[in-house]
This record gives sequence, structure tokens and C-alpha cells, in this order.
Amino acid sequence: MIQLTILGSTGSVGINTLLVIKRYPDLFKIKALVAGKNVDVMLNQCLEFNPELISMKEEKYAKLLRQKLKSFNLKVQVLSGIKSACDLASLNEVDTVISAIVGIQGLMPTFCAIKAGKTILLANKESLIVCGQLFMRELSVSGAKLLPIDSEHSAIFQNLPKKVQEKLGFADLKKNGIKSIILTGSGGPFLKTPLEEFSNILPEHAISHPNWKMGKKISVDSATMMNKGLEYIEARLLFNASDSEIEIVIHPQSIVHSMVCYFDGSILAHLGAKDMRIPISYALTWPNRIYSGSDYLNISSIKNLSFYPPDFTRYPCLKLAIETFIEGQSAIIILNAANEIAVEAFLRKKISFNSIYKLNKSVVMSFSYPEPKSIEDILEIDRRARIIALNKISLF
Repeated sequence: MIQLTILGSTGSVGINTLLVIKRYPDLFKIKALVAGKNVDVMLNQCLEFNPELISMKEEKYAKLLRQKLKSFNLKVQVLSGIKSACDLASLNEVDTVISAIVGIQGLMPTFCAIKAGKTILLANKESLIVCGQLFMRELSVSGAKLLPIDSEHSAIFQNLPKKVQEKLGFADLKKNGIKSIILTGSGGPFLKTPLEEFSNILPEHAISHPNWKMGKKISVDSATMMNKGLEYIEARLLFNASDSEIEIVIHPQSIVHSMVCYFDGSILAHLGAKDMRIPISYALTWPNRIYSGSDYLNISSIKNLSFYPPDFTRYPCLKLAIETFIEGQSAIIILNAANEIAVEAFLRKKISFNSIYKLNKSVVMSFSYPEPKSIEDILEIDRRARIIALNKISLF
């Protein structure tokens, strides 16, 4: 039986992971759950999965959960804070850690899981992209195993030779017959919206993704295609890909989740329903497969599969992310921090949709920092970038 800790259990990926696990009580046991402030969802997860340990982001939410649990005969220890989240990610009894906390908050628990040599199912792309080679080096030292559960990166992973899968982040693509990887993106809800209307886009429009049900932050990132930019950076690191070995295409139907192009002219594509349970179930039992609970894709019903090069005028955040990767690790950390502040400001209607890109670019160009050599350096760069971004909000 595989013992699990889920980081971000009350979010979209966490909930979908639990839906898969629920089908296989003889295969999986939930040891610990980590979440932010959604006490009611966590209460239901405790009642259904009976974890031994819980960590909430702040003590006030942990206290509220303890109060709600009193009327149930459950032996659940409820903790709080980043240290407890790190502890639950590195428990000796735990085999697999699902890293699904959104944003930089997932960095420290994920890094602790790596140091503890766990199998990590990675949905929190930020923890990888802000650490870069520091993250990859720690993987090689600890012997931890990394499996992607973003739909696009899972699609690429599934189309790679097993010896590349087993050396994720370190294998030479060319030596394994791979010409390039092709990262697909839907284009979000504003693929055909006239550019002159972008200034009128409201948060409720941006969080309505046409194909996927996701949290607010990642939905806005999908609308600006910053999410695809972050996925580009993640793919460069995960698959040890050069700039000439990765291509981004717009694919509005979100049926082809990504592709791998081989030197012999073959392109292997991963097709599937728009359901996160598919990549999650694959990662949970790799290299084997189990039924995810998803509907099967009805091939005969597909009338059109279209692909376009990205329009950087429409998606300047995507171009900014690609350019930032070239600048180095510090610039990536700054961009990620600025974007988290910008998206939150947009959701609170403090800045316009167009200003997300403007604020991101302004912060990236505001200061530079030596390349980080430790987690502490990364967190300091992140801290400074957030302060600058917050101070700039009023300018937009």
C-alpha cells in the first residue's frame, strides 16, 4: 500500500487526486493532508479518508478545524504553519508526496520532500521554476523521483522512452532520438477576443476557462498565457531541453495535450479527455496504469483539431516568460513573484487585465540580483520582488 501526503488537498489537483485514490482503497492510504484555509473541505476530507495528520496554513484555521472535528470520533492531529507542512512532506512512513500547493507557498514543503527522497508528483510548477538547477541537483543527490502531473508535461512524459523517463531532467534528448517537444496550450478564454476589448476584461471573465475547471490564479494565468510561459520554463528543466528543442502551439480544443517529435519524422501525440484525473492516475502508478474515473475520449466525435503559432501581441506574458528564462534564475524568481502579486491585484480589481503584463515587465526590469545559491537566496529575491510589485500597483 502506497502511503501519501497531499500538499494542497483542498485545491483542484488535490481534490482530483483524492477522487482517484477513493477508487483504490487497497492501493493507497492517506497519511497526511496539507491545505490553506478551506476548513469545510478539509473537514469532509478528514471524514472520508481518515488521515492521521493535518496541517493548515495558519493556526486560526487549524483551531477552527479542531473545533469542528470534536463532534466526530477521529484521531486526527491538526497542526499549522510552514514547518508542519514541511514535516508532513518528509514523514518516514510516506512514500509519495503530491505537490499541488499553488505558487511559491509550495516551495519549502516540496523541497523537503525532495531532500527526504520521496516520489513527488509535481503540479506546483513554481517550486521547480524558481529553484531551477538547485532543484534538479537536490533530486540527483537525494534519489527522489519526480513525476509531472500537469496535463501537458504528463503528455510529454508519457511519449518519452522509458530510459528518458527514468532520468527526468538529465537525459540527452538528441541522443535518445528526440528532435523536439511540442507544448500545447488552449489559448484561454480570450483567443478570439478583439485586442481593443482586453482593457474591459473583468476577473469573472478571466476565470471562466473554456476547457478546464481550475482555481482562480491558474485560470487567470491561462488567460494571459503566463501559465504556458511558466510551463515552458518547467519543460526546459524537466526534459533538459534547449531552446531549439521546444515549441509552443495554440490548440483550442485541448484534446492533444502535447507531443514529442522524433528524428525519424514521427510525432507521438497524447490525446485524452479534459480531466486531470488521467495524468494524476498515471503518475500514481507509473509505469503501470489504472482507471482514472474519467470518461473515455470519443474519437469519432472529434470534428476538428487545429494548431496555431502563438500570437505574442495577444499574449505578451508568454513572450516575457520565454525571454526571462534566457536572463537567468534570478529573473525567473522575480517574474514569478511579480505575477503572483499582479494576478491577485487583478482579481481584487485593483489593476486591469492588460496591466498584469505591464506590472510583470516593470518589476522584472526594476532590479537584478546575483544568481541564487540556496533556498534562502531564492526566498530573499522573491521577498524583494513582491515588495516592488506591491509598491508599483498604484502606478497601473
